[in-house]
Amino acid sequence: MREIVLDTETTGLDPFSGDKIVEIGCVELINHVPTGVTYQKYLNPMRSMSEEVIAVHGLTEEFLSDKPVFEEIADDFLEFIGSDSTLVIHNAPFDMKFLNCELSAAGRPEIPMSRVCDTLVMARQKYPGSQVNLNALCKRFNIDLSAREKHGALLDSELLSEVYLEMMGGREPSFGLKKEGGIQKTDVSIPKATNFPYRVWDIPEEDIKQHTDFIEKIKNNLWEA
Repeated sequence: MREIVLDTETTGLDPFSGDKIVEIGCVELINHVPTGVTYQKYLNPMRSMSEEVIAVHGLTEEFLSDKPVFEEIADDFLEFIGSDSTLVIHNAPFDMKFLNCELSAAGRPEIPMSRVCDTLVMARQKYPGSQVNLNALCKRFNIDLSAREKHGALLDSELLSEVYLEMMGGREPSFGLKKEGGIQKTDVSIPKATNFPYRVWDIPEEDIKQHTDFIEKIKNNLWEA
């Protein structure tokens, strides 16, 4: 099973008002195990950004001025996420709204929400009443946040992948174990024991005599008491 943990950074909150994606970051998981394969692109939004937005992700107009526009990387991005991989996203409606707006503008097919696993929804269900932003979840699972001085799509995807695996039950794979009625059971069937015929060895006469002589030397033995 292939999953892509994904995050974006943007120029603002509303793509329908002209806001654009300025960074995409992805982390690949296979059977809930990080493969080390990542995807990351900075994008030129071809528009200005407020100082408040720049303060969040640290990506300036000058830095992004020589980066590709979304349409130039659209096919590369779609190839990376594949046609059936699950997309793991925190607050998925926000990122999907931007991605599908960009894909539509580039003449590419939109991604259906049926492919998405929203970790924000997962966290709200598992920890009702608690803070469930990425920082709070990292602290809950003792995930190192020291590198997160600002938001970054790839860094946040890496952090989210750790959070996601913890919420799925820990970072170690289950090895095919599944629970039924609170009891952990395994899918692996254990073969029944096979009854093999007894093996018979011929004992040399000399060995029998030595054993008999040894037994006769034992005084006050238990078997004759």
